[in-house]
Amino acid sequence: MIAGIGGASLGTEIGKALRLAGKYRIYGCDVSPTAYGLYESAFDKTFRVARTDYVSNVIDACRKTNTSWLIPGGEQPTSLLGAASTQISQAGIQLLANDASIITAFSNKQHAFERLAKYGFSIPRTIPITSERDIEQIGLPCIVKPAAGSGGSASVFFAVSVAEAMIYAEFIRRSDNMPIVQEYIDDAEGEFTIGVLSLSDGRIAGSVALRRALDAKLSVAYRGRGGVVSSGYSQGYIGEFPELCAQAEKIAQGIGSRGPINIQGRVRDGILLPFEINPRFSASVYLRALAGFNEIDTLVRHLCTGQVPTRPVLKTGWYLRSLTECYVADEQLK
Repeated sequence: MIAGIGGASLGTEIGKALRLAGKYRIYGCDVSPTAYGLYESAFDKTFRVARTDYVSNVIDACRKTNTSWLIPGGEQPTSLLGAASTQISQAGIQLLANDASIITAFSNKQHAFERLAKYGFSIPRTIPITSERDIEQIGLPCIVKPAAGSGGSASVFFAVSVAEAMIYAEFIRRSDNMPIVQEYIDDAEGEFTIGVLSLSDGRIAGSVALRRALDAKLSVAYRGRGGVVSSGYSQGYIGEFPELCAQAEKIAQGIGSRGPINIQGRVRDGILLPFEINPRFSASVYLRALAGFNEIDTLVRHLCTGQVPTRPVLKTGWYLRSLTECYVADEQLK
């Protein structure tokens, strides 16, 4: 069961990766009647679940299908289901997610970057915004973003002046979030999204790096005035990037990851500088599956058999994506 299957989302990409493995019955659920995945043929059956008492409703959907495995299909489901991992386990369902403590620790970017710095990892300078002096301390241009809930580059702003940065910060604050300011790293040495899968004992099952192509409209949230901000739609080149993958794996082990994480960052002088770490599968999971590393299938097989997977042999090349459409008649809306 995949919880959260909106259009062009993590949930639908997870569904495609499972379908590629060719050995699962795949179900999905979502709170929105217009979630694309509810009408996607890749799912054997889908369910509309209520927002109220969300976790119990998701568990009910799992019981109706005798589902053994539950996978969060987005940032909110990851937080809600991760916090209820005990309740889910007591219902006889295995949650395919990172450790609840990791999910909690990395749900706030300020705390996440403080933890990374404490462990000695290189990061862009990042601090909360309380006054103009904070902007000046980081320097211009800079990135202003919410401390929580900015998956897919939502509300991530490129600022070239202190006044502009403070306007963005106030917008985030009025949206009931805390603004942080982050050093802007140019993309001269590339921007990467790296998926790292850790097993329950902390061993690394594999990692795959995708160098993002920032010349396609779908991949760019903002471009101008000497800067570019990527969108939540990763596409580009998957190849052998051993040094960067080694750095990403070191981060996964350093923070105690016990499951999937996705590290997004740019490179300066050969050093990976993460600007986003999501302790979950990422929406590029299907691209990595196409390249030869199906993280979800790997994790399920390990949990079922105890077998330690071999490192993947990648099919290197360009992995591109687009959007798809579907028609739903009035009487078919869930």
